[in-house]
Amino acid sequence: MLVKRIIPCLDIRDGRTVKGVNFKSLKDAGDPIELVRWYTKKGADELIFLDITATNENRKTLITLVRDISRHINIPFTVGGGIKNEEDVELLLKSGADKISINTAAFKSPKLLETFSKRFGSQSIVLAIDTKYEKNDWWVYLNGGRIFTNTRTLDWAIEGAKRGAGEILLTSMNHDGTKNGFAVDITRKISENISIPIIASGGAGNLHDFYQIFHFGKADAALAASIFHYGEIEIPKLKYYLNSLKIPVRIEM
Repeated sequence: MLVKRIIPCLDIRDGRTVKGVNFKSLKDAGDPIELVRWYTKKGADELIFLDITATNENRKTLITLVRDISRHINIPFTVGGGIKNEEDVELLLKSGADKISINTAAFKSPKLLETFSKRFGSQSIVLAIDTKYEKNDWWVYLNGGRIFTNTRTLDWAIEGAKRGAGEILLTSMNHDGTKNGFAVDITRKISENISIPIIASGGAGNLHDFYQIFHFGKADAALAASIFHYGEIEIPKLKYYLNSLKIPVRIEM
């Protein structure tokens, strides 16, 4: 049985880590390099870095940051934000990233997933989906949760997997930053309909939330930000808790 992964997420703006609620009200959460050192020591399985503004100026800043991160980390890390072409992917991977995350650009041009996976390998391509529950279903949103699409989340996840995504990062906008638990239902529905791993994101507030998303939501990994950044949940404690409930996790001895 594959172990479940615990993944801290660092949202980056102007070279700093920030965190908000429901994609709004962003607050500073610290220096990303310091957090990288901290999480590497504390047993994180992977890290994800998202450039949430992703302008051309920030793209240059992010490349420098990726290079700095690669010198301080010995676990896989994913980088996303503003990736639109093969040159972007190549530059990030050459700068030290293990995977890239693509969201809006993939939705607008799904063939990008095919192109990227063929050139760089599907294991390097994470399809990020921002989703919101309204009108009795889960729908895809673009541009950092600002633009509604008329596409159901399950449909896009299935298509993304068929087109070559190696993993899906599913973020519930309804749950983001609320600490009220993950979106178990849509995570489970997607997991039951595709064969690639699902990273659940949005809503982690306590230890039991992680058990819920792994056991009932059938997630392969769980992502969280503020509860890790501010020390509300310690990763070693979380892993021992999950292990006690027969959820397979990697524990450093």
